[in-house]
Amino acid sequence: MTSIDTTTVNYGALLADIRHWGAELGFQAVGVAGIELDEDETHLLNWLDAGYHGEMDYMARHGGKRSRPADLQPGTLRVISARMDYAPSGIAHAWDVINDAERAYVSRYALGRDYHKLLRSRLQKLAERIAGVTGPFGHRVFTDSAPVLEKALGRNAGLGWIGKHTLLLSRDAGSWFFLGEIYTDLPLPVDAPATAHCGTCTRCIEICPTHAIVAPYKLDARRCISYLTIELRGSIPEELRPLIGNRIFGCDDCQLVCPWNKFAQSTPEADFAPRHGLDGAMLVELFAWSEQEFLDRTAGMAIRRTGYEGWLRNIAVALGNAAPTPAIIEALRSRAQDASALVREHVAWALRECGRKSAATPDAS
Repeated sequence: MTSIDTTTVNYGALLADIRHWGAELGFQAVGVAGIELDEDETHLLNWLDAGYHGEMDYMARHGGKRSRPADLQPGTLRVISARMDYAPSGIAHAWDVINDAERAYVSRYALGRDYHKLLRSRLQKLAERIAGVTGPFGHRVFTDSAPVLEKALGRNAGLGWIGKHTLLLSRDAGSWFFLGEIYTDLPLPVDAPATAHCGTCTRCIEICPTHAIVAPYKLDARRCISYLTIELRGSIPEELRPLIGNRIFGCDDCQLVCPWNKFAQSTPEADFAPRHGLDGAMLVELFAWSEQEFLDRTAGMAIRRTGYEGWLRNIAVALGNAAPTPAIIEALRSRAQDASALVREHVAWALRECGRKSAATPDAS
């Protein structure tokens, strides 16, 4: 990192400016943390040792860089952590979609533009404004794009506490927000870490469809629907498929029941608004998309991460969990000979589920 003359900068005043500039750039909160993460490193290592990361081998491969910012970016003294809300205005209707088995539920964060580029761009602009005061300084911008313990750093920067569901929670904004960071060599004043306010509440643990929150503050990603529908590239374990319901990309149940989210505000960012009706689309319609349609309609969206094959796999599971209507059975049969063995396997399972349900239902005639 580039060294600067620290005697010529009023860092208290600069931090006040950084918060002001952050607000102008669309961030709802900005804080500063130090780089000491010893306890969080121990928690991370124990989590990895338990195998809770599943097939996310990169979590272990990065070693200490995730919990030691100066190892990832030499010279780092502070981390500027910024929060940007993403909840679309229709967030209140999420349960209506989840409870309609013929509709597809997409995690609310993924309904609009992929947040990575937007946050990185805003953080870079923030860094440029800082440089206007300090001159060139050492820094690097991150948005869920490198081995960064963003929730621990956000907590230490005073943006919120880590809840029992392992997400960051704010008393003022709940949990519907993205985080981004600027690693810097500027000796900025640090904020007081946020204190925890989950109390005795266990709603997030109780609501988890697959019981992935195995204990307070401990998530087994191998059971998490977000992992199963996004990160996992192979076959979804059969015993977990019925528990997924109609959630085809991620899961928000633990956030939807959290009492603190009554304070969440709708995002002012037009880029985060739902696209292509994906906040409540019919499963059979999405299952009919060709690969080109999938690529065209998810351009610039986080949904791209699952890939077309994963998209069809996930929807097949959701269709198998719905009532076996003629339209659903026809949709599944249309892909029974799909080119992908992964898709064929999940379609075959879904058709068996439809057959089982039909056999268990008395003939109304």
